Amino acid sequence: MAGRSEQRTRSPRMPRDARRAQVLRVAQELFSTEGFHHVSMDDIADRAEVSKPVLYRHFPSKLDLYLAVVDQRGADLFAAVEAAVEPVETGPVQPGDGRHVVAALVRAYFEFVEGAGESSSLLFESDVTHDVDVRARVERAASEGTRKIAAVLVDVTGLSPEQADLLATALTGMAQSAATHRFRQGCAVAVEDATELVARLAWGGVSALIRPDFEYGDPA
Repeated sequence: MAGRSEQRTRSPRMPRDARRAQVLRVAQELFSTEGFHHVSMDDIADRAEVSKPVLYRHFPSKLDLYLAVVDQRGADLFAAVEAAVEPVETGPVQPGDGRHVVAALVRAYFEFVEGAGESSSLLFESDVTHDVDVRARVERAASEGTRKIAAVLVDVTGLSPEQADLLATALTGMAQSAATHRFRQGCAVAVEDATELVARLAWGGVSALIRPDFEYGDPA
């Protein structure tokens, strides 16, 4: 509407980086609750209390803004996955480490969804995936995490890269689905309890695949 921007309340002047972060927070909330197609740049400008010229100086289009939010969420998830598998990447691997890593991986997804709330859907259930390039961007974080897990599975199981990739996809898919289900059911099961349950299930499968000659470090 013509008078909409004129009546907009302006927020105090901020440094460029702070303003960009504020816009990303607002956009994340709107995109995750209402979906990409139902949110306009006017909506975001109104909620962030900035003019549209200011908004467009930071993000040339709504899609650019959406993908910036997706990248931010994806970086958070990938960092959690990276931290979970680090113990078996840097070695030496001690007896019991494998189970701890699987539990840490499952916990990474539960804590990500718990912290991100509905904005986790921007990675897991995006409504902008009709475009192949956009879909690849949205799925990149999960794919990067899966590749890292697959590389570890190749090492400890002796499976082919293709087989390990399939198992890593199944493992992350289980953690993601369980975490999302728990959140949307009102968090009736505590994060720690949910992590333990799903990790026990996942480790039961992974442990049966560890190759007999895999060398553990000296527990001493």
